[in-house]
Parts: sequence; structure tokens; C-alpha cells
Amino acid sequence: MVERDRDDAGHARNARPRDRFGRPLPPGSVGVARIPDDLDLPPGETLDYAQRLLDEGLAFNAHEVLEAAWKNGPFAERMLWQGLAQYAVGLTHIQRGNPKGARTLLERAIGRLSATPSPPYGIDAAGLVAHAEGLLADLAAGREIPEDALCPRLRG
Repeated sequence: MVERDRDDAGHARNARPRDRFGRPLPPGSVGVARIPDDLDLPPGETLDYAQRLLDEGLAFNAHEVLEAAWKNGPFAERMLWQGLAQYAVGLTHIQRGNPKGARTLLERAIGRLSATPSPPYGIDAAGLVAHAEGLLADLAAGREIPEDALCPRLRG
């Protein structure tokens, strides 16, 4: 049986470098910088950091930043942060050429973002939902989605 990479607590962690779409590379390869597993930023900094990553075409890394906020934030905001993280994973699936995965995650993100009546921190949930619906329409029609369409604005 192959030994898996583990962190200090014994949890499975893949220490291999990753490409810009989050896919593992062979050991010893040069990949993009990893997001620390213990990232814990205030909401505004989280959104700024995730936005910079999205603008650089690093949706997988943006997902990791948003996922940290989902896991570390207040319980009342978890659905919102989970929706944002799923949104970024949906973008990642588009980048990877996986339309089925993209549809699944974007639909989940729409559901969670739509369930937040007044999103805090200036998050533009309505704009993100509209953008995701446009991406879903493009996917359904089999249209190519340009890279610049994968850089949504998290805040209005």
C-alpha cells in the first residue's frame, strides 16, 4: 500500500505541487504557490485575496481562500462562504474543461448565494448569481467561455 502524505495531526494532505488549475504535478515539479492550510483572514482581506487570485486566473486557489473563511467563520455565514467557494470551484471546472462538474458546482453556488438575503461585506450575491446563470447558459449551449469571463467581481 502506498503511503499518503500526512500533516502533523495525521490527516491526509497531498504535498505535491499543483498547477494553476489545482491539479497535482509530479513530485519535484514547480507549481503555483499553495494557500496555507491554516489560513484565517478577516472577511474583507479574504475577499480581497480571493479577488486577486480570480483576476490572475487562479480560481482553484481562490476556492481555497474562500473555503478557509467558510470553515473558520461564524456559523451564520457558512452557507454564504460555502457558496462563494463552490462558485470558485465551478470556475475551476470550466478552466479544466469539465462542464458537468462546472454545472454541478455553479448550481450549488447559486442556491447558497440566493439564500443569503442581505450579504455582508459588500458581497454582490445577485451579480454573482447572474454571472453564474450566464455561465450555465453558455455551458448548456456548448459555447466556449473565454478566460476573462471567469473573473467575476465578488463585491459590488
